[in-house]
Amino acid sequence: MTDIFCIGNALLDALQRVEGDERLQALHLQKGAMQLIDSEKYAKISHIMNVENCEISTGGSGGNVALCSARLGQNAFFCGKTGEDDKSALFRSVMCRNGVMVAPLSCSLPMGVASTFITPDGQRTFATYLGAGATLHAEELEESWFSGVRYVFVEGYLVQDHSLIERAVDLAHAAGAEVCLDLASYNIVAAEHEFFAHLLKKTDILMANEEESHAMTGLQPEESLEALAQVCPTVVVKVGAKGALGARGAERARVPAVAVSQVIDTTAAGDFFAAGFLTALGRGASLSDALLMGAKCSAEVIQVMGTCLCEEAWKRLRAAVPEN
Repeated sequence: MTDIFCIGNALLDALQRVEGDERLQALHLQKGAMQLIDSEKYAKISHIMNVENCEISTGGSGGNVALCSARLGQNAFFCGKTGEDDKSALFRSVMCRNGVMVAPLSCSLPMGVASTFITPDGQRTFATYLGAGATLHAEELEESWFSGVRYVFVEGYLVQDHSLIERAVDLAHAAGAEVCLDLASYNIVAAEHEFFAHLLKKTDILMANEEESHAMTGLQPEESLEALAQVCPTVVVKVGAKGALGARGAERARVPAVAVSQVIDTTAAGDFFAAGFLTALGRGASLSDALLMGAKCSAEVIQVMGTCLCEEAWKRLRAAVPEN
């Protein structure tokens, strides 16, 4: 049985610290958002990042959720398309080493890369070249992959291909799986509001941060939680340093953020939260305990660059997973 099936853009993150917002402004990037870029702009950014210090990590929302879920002891499957270059080989190697099964999908285009700029406040801004990832199409999803799956995690960043998301959701429900949708980024929600409103009606578990839920509803966190809960059976609204709110049927819960000594990089914070939350929920945890597990996973990853936690951190997180 597969505990979680994650579908998303297969990406490597190229992470670089910047002193302020000037670099973002010069590259016309919205702070805290994800912007898709073409090959020409990617080449320009890559030149800048190659000259300076840069760290490489596996990335992509779906890939991050799969990796964290696998390290928490879940059977995780990732569906995304890579290239046939060295970066693609690195991505597959890291995912395999961390216990994630990866769909055998590739093409001749290079691996997708998210150039990630980290400001002193730990905020991350993405300039994403999808590369091979953009060539994943609905007809390539195999029905057999969804058999026996408990949760299907769909990243909102896939919104560039409506038919791909629709087929993933339909195959998930046909197989008896619950669909978990992450809204991805506030600017994407604003641009694709009508499609997301349609998709929420087919979503079992919705994950959003404060900015994304506001872009979806125009409301503040508590009110947006209630509005979204009228559509989706389970809703989580993350409010950064203030923790997270959750609704599941008639159940409501709020947990504080787990305190950390220093926020290094918020990349993958929401993805690790989703992995922790779904892992705990799948073990029969209460809404409150599932939110707390998500917060613990998020707290660990914001203390490092990228997604490379030390073994001690993974041991702490596995020990924190609620038992049945």
